[in-house]
Order: sequence, then structure tokens, then C-alpha cells
Amino acid sequence: MTSSAERRHAVTDIILALGLLGCVTLGASITIPGISQPRHEWPAEVLAAVSCLALLRSRAHPRASLVVVTGCTVTTVALGYLLTPLLLAPLMIALFRVAASTDARTARIYGAATTAVIVIAAVSDRPTGEMILLRTVGPVLWLMLPLVGGSRDRLRRAHTEAIQARAAYAEHTREEEARLRVAEERLRIARELHDAVAHHMAVANAQAGTARHLAPTHPEQAMKLLDELTATTSSALLELRATVGVLRQIGDDPDGDSLEPAPGLDRLPELIAACETAGVEVTVSTEGEPRPLSPGVDLTAYRIIQEALTNVTKHGVDKAATVRLTYSDSRLLISVTNDGAAAASSVPGGGYGLMGMRERAHSIGGDLHAGPRPGGGFAVETALPLHPLAPDEDEAPL
Repeated sequence: MTSSAERRHAVTDIILALGLLGCVTLGASITIPGISQPRHEWPAEVLAAVSCLALLRSRAHPRASLVVVTGCTVTTVALGYLLTPLLLAPLMIALFRVAASTDARTARIYGAATTAVIVIAAVSDRPTGEMILLRTVGPVLWLMLPLVGGSRDRLRRAHTEAIQARAAYAEHTREEEARLRVAEERLRIARELHDAVAHHMAVANAQAGTARHLAPTHPEQAMKLLDELTATTSSALLELRATVGVLRQIGDDPDGDSLEPAPGLDRLPELIAACETAGVEVTVSTEGEPRPLSPGVDLTAYRIIQEALTNVTKHGVDKAATVRLTYSDSRLLISVTNDGAAAASSVPGGGYGLMGMRERAHSIGGDLHAGPRPGGGFAVETALPLHPLAPDEDEAPL
């Protein structure tokens, strides 16, 4: 593409040079009665040819080209040719290139110097006479035109480049923001899947183990546990189906099946019942006046309790846990404690579950602490704002 543009510019410059050569030839042939001029036109044509050859390099070397063209023009004026716009045409193009391709200060310096040299040469050739006005004011006005035009062209190109740069930056920013949103969405989906699958699989594993232990001696209790195991796995499949259904809707599938509402604290009794079937005794207490929660806070509270009880099911030695909900004026305090010793893998930072709980709490402006208790056991404590800092739609449940 660059070579094509260079070839196009080269062809344009050659055509322009031939046109300028014709202008100077025509200008050298113009005569005014009463004013003596050279008898031959070829000196002006030779100087014009040199000027045109210099203009062929004016895109790459505008200053050097202007110096050469100015020298040829001054020589032409000194030979006695009538100073007309046709004779000044190569110099006007050279000034335009300087003004368009250099900074404003350089254009002013070269423009003023060139104009002064041309006027001095014209006045020196014929210091008196009726044509003195044509030789002074005329060149100044004609040489100012390319300077103004070149400066406007430079400003226009600078404005266009600035717009293109801003557009490129905006496009880059949009792409970066899109990548960040994709990464955040992947993290949120991974967190949802981990919370749902880890809890249900931990409960199912405990139910299956208990049923296997009771099967030889208490077959009826074992069968009851197997029935509850079926309900647990069905619940896991429903949550997975709901998550995948939301992903289908994100993929613009309007015909997807209707989904269940996102889980909240209203489903806490079901969660407690599932844990109890896995052999974990859960005690729930509420302090303060319960109040409706926004969907983001409700889902976060449920998932944190779910993951904490999952850790008790998998790692707790004492299969007992206490869940305490405390409603204050602006925050919901949740505490899940286990009095038995906790396994090393449940120490904060030891798994994705605790990491996910912290991310959930922080995403709505809350805080979470998890770790061994001084008197033994393990505790998960979190404080969630009743009204999240981020909009609910930003934390829309899957």
C-alpha cells in the first residue's frame, strides 16, 4: 500500500512539474510595451526545468527544494524577465510544500526570507519606474497564498490524525473492556459452578458413604438415604441446568427453557435439610429484624453459607455447625462456625471455595474472614451491605 501511494505521488509530481514548466515558459514570453526584456526565452526555461526537478524531491526535502527554486527564481528575475504569477508558480508550489510539511515557525521563517529575497531582487533590477508596485506588492500577495494554504492543509491533516488516534484509542479501550468483561464473566460462572457442584457433590458423597455403612445392618435407613441422594443429585442437575440456560440466553437463544429463580436465604431450610441427611447437624439462629434483600446480596449470602457448610461436610471432624444471621441497620452479618477441628485444606487460601466466598463478598462491597477459632474449630464470618455498592444488574445471579 505504501509503494502504491509513493508511485501515485511520483506520477502526480511529474505531471505537476510539466505543468509548471509550461507556466514559466508562458510567463517568460509575456512582454509589456515600453519595458525591455531578454530577447530569448531559453534561459528562463532552463531555470524553470531546474526548479521543476527540485520540486520532484520537495515531498522528502521541502526546505532544500525551496532553496533551489528560490535561487532559480531570483536568477530569472535578475535576468530581466517580467515578474508575474506564471513565473512565480514553481516557487509558490515549493512554499506550499514547506508550509504543509513543517511546523508553523519554520514556515514563517522560510516564507518571510523567500519573499524578502524575491522583492529585493525585483527592486534591484528596476529600482524606479511605473512597475515598482507590481514588483513589490504583487510578489508579496502571491507568495502569501501558498503559505496560508499549506498551513491550513497541515492543520487539517493534524486534526484528521488526532481524530483517527482518538478513534483507535477508543477502539483499543473497547476491546480491553470487552476482554475484562469476558474474564469477569468467566470467573463468575466458574464461581457459580463450583459453589453448586461442590456442595451437592459433598453432600451426595456423605449420603452415599453413610448409606453404604448402614446397608448391612439398617437397610431401611440406607434406602431412605439413597432416596435423599437422588434428591441431592437432582438438585445439583437443576442448578447446572439453570446456569447453562442463562449461558444460552447470553448466546441469544430466545427459545431456552424457563429457569428457576436464583437461590436465596428463603431456600436456607432446604440447604439445612440436605446437610442433615449427610450427617451434619446445623443450628440456625437469627438476630434483629429480617428484611428483604436485593437479589445480589440474597444470592451471595446463600452461596457463602452453602460453601461454609460444604467445608464442614468435607473437612469438619465434628459434624455440627452453627449458622447465625444478624440484621443491623445497614449490614447483614453471617457467621458459620464448627466446633470440631478443621482439616488443613480448609485454612484460608487453601482452596477455591474460600477464594470464591471472598470474591462474592467483595463484589457487593462486603468483607469476609475465615480461619481456625482460638478455642478450636473453624469460623466463616462475613458482613454484607443490605444495599450493594454495585448495581444489581452488574452482579446479576446466574
